[in-house]
Amino acid sequence: MSRIGKNPIALPAGVTVSIEGTTSVVKGPKGEHRQHVPAGLAFEQKDGKLFVMRPDDSKSMRARHGLVRALIANQVTGVTEGFKKQLEIVGVGYRAAVKGSVLDLQLQFSHPLEYPIPADIQIVCPDQTHIDVSGMDKQRVGQVASEIRAFRKPEPYKGKGIRYTGEDIIRKAGKAAGK
Repeated sequence: MSRIGKNPIALPAGVTVSIEGTTSVVKGPKGEHRQHVPAGLAFEQKDGKLFVMRPDDSKSMRARHGLVRALIANQVTGVTEGFKKQLEIVGVGYRAAVKGSVLDLQLQFSHPLEYPIPADIQIVCPDQTHIDVSGMDKQRVGQVASEIRAFRKPEPYKGKGIRYTGEDIIRKAGKAAGK
């Protein structure tokens, strides 16, 4: 058995899971989240837990078993707690601000960058050098954070750019002084 797939998914109070064809629908305090799941697996709810079971031990079923369990577990976490990625901006004159439904980034280009905030994502700037990206869908939160980071990746000499909070940047030595 898949070590991940055989683990039950705990369903907190107020969370409901239903499988409609090849779509799993999870409803909770933060809203409703829909996710496509591969067909062929069986689901069973009992004692406030959801179990994912596979009909046979074929290679494709073994591969899907753990995947589907992880996807549904992430949905449950998303509608109860949500997901959050934090970015920090390092560099003189680099700053960010939320203006309505747009993230305004000043990254020492000749023009400001404006990133439209998707409807299912919340972006907050507690100060000019930090960006908090949050939402129900783990993949969407990670994708939006990655797109923001891609505007100015951290460079290896001074470390300037946008990085994830806690990310280690491998620094290179600069030029040695000429003799």
